[in-house]
Amino acid sequence: MDTTADRRWHSIAEAVRPETRLLIDGQFRAAANGQTLASVNPATGALVANIACGDAGDIDAACDVAAKRFRQGVWSRMRLRQRVDILIRFSELIAESSDILAVLDTLEMGKPIAEMCAIDVPGAVLTMRFMAESIDKIAGSAPLTNPDALHYILRQPLGVVGCITPWNYPLMMAVWKIAPALAAGNSVVLKPAEDTSLSALLLGRLFLEAGGPDGVFNVVPGRGAVAGQALARSMHVEKIAFTGSTAIGRQMYRYAADTNLKAVSAELGGKSPQIVLADVEDLSSVAEKIADGLFGNQGEVCSAGSRILVDRSVHDDFCDLVAGHAARKYRPGDPLDPETTMGPLVNKMHQGRVLDYIEGARQDGATPVIGGGAIDRNAGGACFVEPTLFAGVDNRMKIAQEEVFGPVGAIIPHAGVEDAVRIANDSPYGLAAGVWTCNLGKAHRVARDLECGMVWINGYMNGDMSQPWGGWKLSGHGRDKCLQALIDNTQSKSVWVTLD
Repeated sequence: MDTTADRRWHSIAEAVRPETRLLIDGQFRAAANGQTLASVNPATGALVANIACGDAGDIDAACDVAAKRFRQGVWSRMRLRQRVDILIRFSELIAESSDILAVLDTLEMGKPIAEMCAIDVPGAVLTMRFMAESIDKIAGSAPLTNPDALHYILRQPLGVVGCITPWNYPLMMAVWKIAPALAAGNSVVLKPAEDTSLSALLLGRLFLEAGGPDGVFNVVPGRGAVAGQALARSMHVEKIAFTGSTAIGRQMYRYAADTNLKAVSAELGGKSPQIVLADVEDLSSVAEKIADGLFGNQGEVCSAGSRILVDRSVHDDFCDLVAGHAARKYRPGDPLDPETTMGPLVNKMHQGRVLDYIEGARQDGATPVIGGGAIDRNAGGACFVEPTLFAGVDNRMKIAQEEVFGPVGAIIPHAGVEDAVRIANDSPYGLAAGVWTCNLGKAHRVARDLECGMVWINGYMNGDMSQPWGGWKLSGHGRDKCLQALIDNTQSKSVWVTLD
C-alpha cells in the first residue's frame, strides 16, 4: 500500500548518507588495510553501503588510545556532573536523530520501521538517560572497624571495556552495552555486528557532538573472527561485554582465560518456554500475546518464547488460536512500510539456516500448523520466511532443543504444572520464560522452580530499566539494562587507614 507515511520513510532512506568509516580517537578513518564490508538490505538484496572493515591493527589502535585516555583521566576523572550532562545530551541527540537511526537499522537488518520507532530507539534513549542519571547513585561503603583505623571501600571504573554487539537489535543492544560502561567512567571500544554497523557509527558521532572527549568511545566495525577476536584478546581491555550466540560466547571466555583474565559479561542464546496452564480464562487473548512473544522481530530474539508448553486439555484449541492470530497479524512485507509487522531475516545464510530447521522438524515428525517456507518478495536477494508454528513436537526434537532464531515455534503438550516445569527445564538454555495462569499460587511456584534468569507471569517481554536482563546455564552470565549493569562496570578497592 502506497501511503504518505510509507513514502516518507522511503524518502528518508533514499536521502540518508551514513558514516561508513571507523571511529578511532575522535576521527573517522578508513580501515588500515583498506578493506570494506558490504552491507546488504535483506528485504531487497540491494547494497546499502560499503563499510570500513577493521582488522586486528585497527582494534589495537582503538584499544591503545582508549587506554591512554583512561590513564589521562579525561573521562574517568571528569567531574561527575559534567559526565552526567554529556550523557544526558547524548541521549537527547539519539532522540533527535531517531528517524535516521530507525532507518539505518531497518535498511541493514530488515526490522520493521514501526518496531524501530516504538521499541528500539525509545529503548536506546531511555537506557542512556537511566545510566546517566544513575552515575552518582553508586556508593562505596565505610564498614565499622576498630577505633584505631578507618576502612572504606571505593567503586572505580575498570579501564577499557570492549563491547561486541549482535545484529538483531543493532542500536538498542549497542546502547545497552556502552551506556553503563561510559557512565561508570570507562573508555569503550565497540565492535558492532558485521551485518549492522551503521547505527553504531552514528552513535559515535553523536557522542562527540554531545561533548564526549576524543578516544573515549571508539567504534570499529569488522569481522567477528578477526576484529572481535582481537578485541576480546586485547591486553588493554579489562572487560568484554558480549551479546551473541552461545558458541561465540564460549570463545569470549577462552580469550579472556588466554590473556589477562578480563571480566566477561555474556548474554547468549535461548530456547525460552511459555507455559500455558489449563485454568487460563481467556485462551484467545493468551494465544495472541504468545504469538507476539514468538513472532516479534521475525523471531530473531534471544528471549523469543519459541517453546509453547500447553496443557493437553486445551492443546488443540490453542494451536488453532495461535495460528489464527499469527496469520492475521504477522504478514511479511516492506519493512519501511509502517503497516508491516514482519520483515525479512538478516541475510541469505541465516534464512537458509532457519529453513533447514523447518525441514528438519518435518522430518522428525512435527506437523506445521501454519507457515513452513520461504516467501518470494519478487526479489532474488530477499530473505523472508513465513511465520511458522509446529504441533506434535516432542521436547527431545531438535526444533525444541536448539535456538532457531527465526519465526519458528514449537507447541508441546504437558500434563499439568509439574510436567510443564520438567519440560521447561529440560533445556541447556535458561534465559527467559512465561507463565500463563489465573492461580496466583501456581504462578509463583512455577516462577520459583524455572531455571532461567527472567520470568514473566501473564505477560511476555514486559519490563523497565529496573529489570535485570540476562540468563542462566548456556544463556550466559551478567546482566544488562539495570543498576547492576552499571555496578558491574566498576571494581571495588579497599582502603585501610591506620589512625594511630
